[in-house]
Amino acid sequence: MSTNILTKVKLAKSSSIPLASISGAIKNNALVSMADALDSNRDGIISANKIDLIEAEKLVIAGRLSKSLAKRLKVDNIKIDEMISGIRDVIKFEDPVGKTLSAIELDSGLELFQVSCPIGLIGVIFESRPDVVPQIMSLCLKSGNATIFKGGSEAAHSNRKIFEVLVDAMESTDGMPYGAFALMETREEVNEMLKLDDYINLLIPRGSNEFVKYIQDNTRIPVLGHSSGICHVYVDSEACMEKALDVCYDAKVQYPAVCNAMETLLVHKDIAADFLTGIGKKYNEAGVEMRCDEGSFEILKNMGFLNAILHATEEDWSTEYNDLIISIKITDTLNDAIDHINKYGSHHTDAIITENKDKAGKFIDLVDSSSVMVNASTRFADGFRYGKGAEVGISTNKIHARGPVGMEGLLIYKYVLMGNGHKVADYVGKNARKYTHKKLDLSFSDKMKMV
Repeated sequence: MSTNILTKVKLAKSSSIPLASISGAIKNNALVSMADALDSNRDGIISANKIDLIEAEKLVIAGRLSKSLAKRLKVDNIKIDEMISGIRDVIKFEDPVGKTLSAIELDSGLELFQVSCPIGLIGVIFESRPDVVPQIMSLCLKSGNATIFKGGSEAAHSNRKIFEVLVDAMESTDGMPYGAFALMETREEVNEMLKLDDYINLLIPRGSNEFVKYIQDNTRIPVLGHSSGICHVYVDSEACMEKALDVCYDAKVQYPAVCNAMETLLVHKDIAADFLTGIGKKYNEAGVEMRCDEGSFEILKNMGFLNAILHATEEDWSTEYNDLIISIKITDTLNDAIDHINKYGSHHTDAIITENKDKAGKFIDLVDSSSVMVNASTRFADGFRYGKGAEVGISTNKIHARGPVGMEGLLIYKYVLMGNGHKVADYVGKNARKYTHKKLDLSFSDKMKMV
């Protein structure tokens, strides 16, 4: 184990303790300083990013970096504006630490409070996108969590510059501890991080399927994330054609290189001919390659764009393309569509286009995904769009946090029992006292004012 890595992690772990108790005002002051620092360091950030972009272009040509990852790498003034906006949105949030989740009286004078608190030390490992740094740092700071960052080597200069700008601003704020946020920069450091389950409480990987799966398979630290984004849109027999065309175009074409873009289009047989003719034209104009089952291939093969039409293979139904490629299948029933999604999907985001409320309700109930859309694009599955200010990631887990994860995914809770010399011995035996287990309309903060 590298001494440098262990030193950074130990410092961040020890700093997580005072960070957890810092007031909301101090945290907001630090966030304001961070947003201002991004604004005043635009030229330096963009210059650092240009170095990464030049190197990324060479990696794409050499086949060592995908085009989709390269697209996520660019930082310009618009992207910096988005970073700043994300931080300022987090400032507006109420301090989530110390909130009363439940309060009950066990007996007179014996009161139990469930109170929100930070998880502790978070490890964030991500590929490409440098904007992940301010997104997650702002959420971790607001929720009182120390954080270890490890970005991809393809964004090393961008990550380093953005991290330094943010941490310098944060640690210059009165009341903020030193060393709560650290940056790792080599592949070897990732493997070392995965071994530090005595210090790191949660890992959040953001990247390709293979990348996330590697993290999940090589650590004992709990992992919050998803390994793939195989998202579907099902166009029902009672769909509004205009809505279906708009949604299916947006879900695939608006930004195909992300995990909430649609990868498989399912169409009910009763409207397949009309709908596929319309969406096929739109996809062809956008340069989308269509991989079709037999039914959809027969409909689209005579449309005059055979170069964009291929026969789908079994592998296509479970493939995340992250590109202008889509698999298309005609289904006989709504149940067939639901079965297909639950079999081949990744439990990320799936949508139905229909005017039938009963069918929409059935789809919502039976599709086992973290986000389910009705007459809306899968691209809405995003922390910012969900009003979370920013996003630490998207989780397909069924414990702790699910779907686009904002600050709530960085919080846990502790139980605080307030008594007055109470002892368990009084509640056992022949003349045992009885528990009241009465719900209290009292917050923990108000209780502390009474003490």
